Amino acid sequence: MAPMDIFHLKTYPLCGKIKTAKLKFKAGEKMVTQLKYSNTNTYLISGKKGCVLFDTGWAGTFGLLCKALGEKNITLQQISCLIISHFHPDHMGLAGELAEHGIEPVIADVQLEYVHASDYIFRKENNRFFVPLDENKAKIVSIRQSRKFLKSLGISGELIHTPGHSPDSICVWLDDDRSLLVGDLAPLYELEMHKNTPTGESWERLLKLRPKRVYYGHAKTAELDSSLPAAPCDDDLYALVKRIIRLCEKGQTPERISLRTNAPQKLVKDVLQIYVTHPGVSINGILDRLEIKDL
Repeated sequence: MAPMDIFHLKTYPLCGKIKTAKLKFKAGEKMVTQLKYSNTNTYLISGKKGCVLFDTGWAGTFGLLCKALGEKNITLQQISCLIISHFHPDHMGLAGELAEHGIEPVIADVQLEYVHASDYIFRKENNRFFVPLDENKAKIVSIRQSRKFLKSLGISGELIHTPGHSPDSICVWLDDDRSLLVGDLAPLYELEMHKNTPTGESWERLLKLRPKRVYYGHAKTAELDSSLPAAPCDDDLYALVKRIIRLCEKGQTPERISLRTNAPQKLVKDVLQIYVTHPGVSINGILDRLEIKDL
């Protein structure tokens, strides 16, 4: 279920081809800025010599991205490059289009064979905005040499291969902020259910870094100085989502589930989309992702 294209290039002059100064990190400022314009959390990482966009939304949300940037007084031309946590459609949908506007795609060596893994989804839905990414015009970065690459942008950190949600998943570790940007790696409050799995092993390695903050692709940012997020939720909504999942597992259609639960069809479809695209996700995890969608 792709987002509707409500805005596009001509709507926002900030996306035009104008020359601007690079966005740079200054001492005392927060390195990571969240952009909320789609169902996926995307982030700007500001370095002393350049700025990185981490993940994008679905193809067709380019105008919304420009609007989100404009609200923070940032132009597209201030972004040096794009890093993609993994090549699922809701995280790489704008990569090809952004490349056409001068933002260099950065592909980790462990991701190369998955670059076009989601192209068929956009073809199937006849998404007229999708631009396939040309990896021959991208910058290929070895995970082992990623510190050198980030240093060229004035960022102290590294890319880390974190298989679990997908085999091509990577995260960004920032030394100065002691922050992790993890894409769709399962939230820490779901860690118990991922013991002895690739997800659990990835988190085991990441937690050795003693992070203070974790930025998720579909959940609230976790501040680890105090405690792990408990992801509180409304009991009635929890019960409703649980029932929607149970009926789905019995083979009920979204329309039938909506009738039986009195839940809006949009809610049912969003719950089922999260359930299908995030295997093993908990009810709390679904609720967290629904909150990101402002439901």
